[in-house]
Amino acid sequence: MKKPALTQISELVATGLVPAEHARELAPVAEAFRIRISGEMHSAITAKDDPIARQFLPDTAELTIRPEELHDPIGDVTYSPTPGLTHRYPDRVILAVTRTCEVYCRFCFRREAVGEEGALPEADLEAALNYIAATPAIWEVILTGGDPLVLSPRRLTALMQRLSAIPHVEIIRFHTRVPVVSPARITPEMIAALRARPTTYLVLHTNHAQEITPAAQTALKNLAEAGIPLLSQTVLLKGINDNAATLETLFRTLLRNRVTPYYLHHCDLARGTSHFRTTIAAGQTIMAQLRGRLSGIGLPTYVLDIPGGFGKVPIGPGYVEVADDGYQITDWQGGRHAYHDPDHS
Repeated sequence: MKKPALTQISELVATGLVPAEHARELAPVAEAFRIRISGEMHSAITAKDDPIARQFLPDTAELTIRPEELHDPIGDVTYSPTPGLTHRYPDRVILAVTRTCEVYCRFCFRREAVGEEGALPEADLEAALNYIAATPAIWEVILTGGDPLVLSPRRLTALMQRLSAIPHVEIIRFHTRVPVVSPARITPEMIAALRARPTTYLVLHTNHAQEITPAAQTALKNLAEAGIPLLSQTVLLKGINDNAATLETLFRTLLRNRVTPYYLHHCDLARGTSHFRTTIAAGQTIMAQLRGRLSGIGLPTYVLDIPGGFGKVPIGPGYVEVADDGYQITDWQGGRHAYHDPDHS
């Protein structure tokens, strides 16, 4: 039987996930950053320190705020022309249609913004849609939050119809954890709402194969068979997935469920998240190891979202080095090979 969602320290103590003697010291964490573990993820936790528990259970380490950590690490506010809208790149915008999630990840880069506020107010949504309609360069709208799939199918259908009425918007992309953390929400009505636009992509946020329960597999199957292209993004997290074997298992599991790994994110500089961050060098080593273990369709791009809102850049290992007489190319096993461009002089 699926267990209930957990939102309070007292509930975590009652389930045995948090020792009673730790409740008092965790209270300031709960005051600073919201707690929510969906029923599906609660049921999937096998131990209080397993890869799922570590993503969602509060930790006093979150109270350690390093000088480089930011309230808005990727510059959502800096590039926001209207509330809820971020326009960082010329051809696409992020529309945060809600601040609510089914789970609150302890490493989330929007962890201080998400909460129980519900959907974006109608006046703000109208302003965002007007901005999009008045900006012909916008080709893609990325729906995020919070998590857009916490909205009802009725509200999503209405939103998709309004976006579909803007001629220059050709792609709508959903970023969501719902198919994994709350797969019961992926109903025929929800799928119909997602298909209200012919060109819809869904990017699944998932960090460990343990999250992909049988119910999640069914939800992904139903989405794929409805013709919705599925991609994934994963955050590189210390002590959770920061080794090649764990990520290989995750990416193979995703591929078996018709989800193409898209991004591996270096953990953002959100406040109170230093205990989750690896070094970039460690991430590059892992990516180099994965290249020899997975085919190209299983390899995401390892990226850093430059603090301050300057955008994402690939930061994977380098395989090409300029030499005096051409190039030195490193293969997946570490061997080095000379390569020369054609001479067109």
